[in-house]
Amino acid sequence: MTETLVQWFVTHLGGKAAKELIIFIISMIPILELRGGILAAGPAFLNIPTWRAIPICLVGNLIPIPFILLLIRPIFAWLRKTRLFRPLVEKLKKVKCFRGLIVKLENRAMGRSEKIQQYEFWGLVLFVGIPLPGTGAWTGALVASLLGIDWKKAFGAIVVGVCMASVIMYILSYVVIGGIFG
Repeated sequence: MTETLVQWFVTHLGGKAAKELIIFIISMIPILELRGGILAAGPAFLNIPTWRAIPICLVGNLIPIPFILLLIRPIFAWLRKTRLFRPLVEKLKKVKCFRGLIVKLENRAMGRSEKIQQYEFWGLVLFVGIPLPGTGAWTGALVASLLGIDWKKAFGAIVVGVCMASVIMYILSYVVIGGIFG
């Protein structure tokens, strides 16, 4: 799925935006994040040199994180109190397909929260740093915020995790896939 989304962005933005802007945008998008940015930067897609791609992807992936850590709980609280959204949320909870989706999203976000809470800093580092579906900086920030982990500690762990993910994705995108397409 990641590869398909990356291909879509590269195809639709290619020629209209600089290669560096494309990987920056991809790195900011939930689900794709740094994994998608480095994949897009690699030899199979945009062929951006590593020394230029990795810092751009790191910055793109990290820009939204402080906002999520600091603002997601107040936004959720506001949404629960707002007359406009409260009836919508209640109606969606009653609709079977949405109820299942909401539960699935909550379970996915909080599924590994015990390990993160138990090991806090290092649990969050591993959660963010191992590039698997449903993990990453966005989900890590959401879980950390919902668990009430201090935002400074959470941000530090997420930065370390994103750096770890960049090393793993460099190896996959530039060494493995680059060896095939290069």
